[in-house]
Amino acid sequence: LIGRPFQDLNLLAPEYLEEAAFDTMRVLGGERISSTEYQFITREGTMIWGEVSGAPLIREGQVVAVVSVARDITTRKNLEQQFFQVQKLESVGRLTGPIAHDFNNLLTAIIGNSEMAIIDMDRDTPLYEMLQDIKAAGDRAASLASQLLAFSRKQVLQPEVMNLNDIVRDMETMLRRMIREDIKFEVHLEPHLSRVEADASQMEQVIMNLAVNAQDAMPAGGKLTLETGNVDLDEAYANDHIEVRPGPYVIMALSDTGEGMTKEVQTHIFEPFFTTKEIGKGTGLGLSTVYGIVKQSGGNIWVYSEPGQGTTFKIYMPVVEKAVSERAKAQGDAAEIRGSETILVAEDDEVVRKFTVRVLKQYGYTVLEASNGDEAMESAKVHQGHIGLLLTDVVMPEMNGRELAEQLQSLYPDLKALFMSGYTANAIVHHGVLEKRIAFIQKPFRPDGLARKVREVLERNDE
Repeated sequence: LIGRPFQDLNLLAPEYLEEAAFDTMRVLGGERISSTEYQFITREGTMIWGEVSGAPLIREGQVVAVVSVARDITTRKNLEQQFFQVQKLESVGRLTGPIAHDFNNLLTAIIGNSEMAIIDMDRDTPLYEMLQDIKAAGDRAASLASQLLAFSRKQVLQPEVMNLNDIVRDMETMLRRMIREDIKFEVHLEPHLSRVEADASQMEQVIMNLAVNAQDAMPAGGKLTLETGNVDLDEAYANDHIEVRPGPYVIMALSDTGEGMTKEVQTHIFEPFFTTKEIGKGTGLGLSTVYGIVKQSGGNIWVYSEPGQGTTFKIYMPVVEKAVSERAKAQGDAAEIRGSETILVAEDDEVVRKFTVRVLKQYGYTVLEASNGDEAMESAKVHQGHIGLLLTDVVMPEMNGRELAEQLQSLYPDLKALFMSGYTANAIVHHGVLEKRIAFIQKPFRPDGLARKVREVLERNDE
């Protein structure tokens, strides 16, 4: 090595050679440098990050040598990159949540009113087809809003204890029909899989989105593998992966043999509206939805990919020691969801309030309406008869829905409460997970969906 310039030693990544040579000249001129970061090439040819400090060695006023120390900071740089990515996604999530919430208020009236109009309309009139188009567009918009809420982690989850194998088995037949014939689909399930707690319908959406994404990554065919397993993540793994806590997890992995992704693309794949597909072929919300669902469910998701080498998404869900929940009972028919009770509706959005009142009256209920908490309190006090249910928006000015329910129930202990919102608030839910015995309906809702939920809450025994 003696006598050879460091530029010839293949120690530094080429893009850092010029900067390192300049820094060396500075030290030879008598300066000190500290905490300068370069990328180095290891003996195996891989890249690592080094933090370099350098100082001149001076004898009799002359610089006779340069003393430098390089420290491997690759782990720190990886964690920094993960942290900045999480920060960026959190920031975007804080922006998308309120937008989707306001959007859902509008869609409640658009979808609901068009559906009610369609019921009473002659199918032969031109207006019937136009209303069907309005409703269909509203449904697509509602799906978009739901995906934004999923990413921002402001949707309401209704978790149940489950075995993820059951979800995969339920979906396997549908997935095999959906996936193209030139793609070989394999499923490998751990027979003694531990239990997790998650929203079943949301986990189905996670699997579906990842499978669709994998299929699109294999335009010339390939292999898609879905597998589950049990794993213990230790302190070393947690130290290398931000937001991960050591402990037992269930892993679900989807791997494809497709085109793979560059490191640059991987840093953006969970951002809303980011897509590598051509215009018109994707919204860029599939993976952001997956990310939001997994994170809100208490899990973590990681992607491993190389260009031309395929991609693997690994989802880690924390293990729970609880019994598997029973699936929800079948929904009742239209005759069973009518009623005659009095319902107090508190909703600050006038369009949503009018629609809600119209639906409830159509299903036989007597309705008192209020635009805020104070009006609702006054309506309840002056009403002479019994009020069976408070139907209130979660977020209202001055007095929120939870506060209103608590005040009214202190005066009328047998009053039941049903909360509604385009997204959740911590006054009603904790981190978007529904508390026990709290009745909630997500906007936008349909007339029959609202009537069914109202009937369910009115008939529920809270003893």
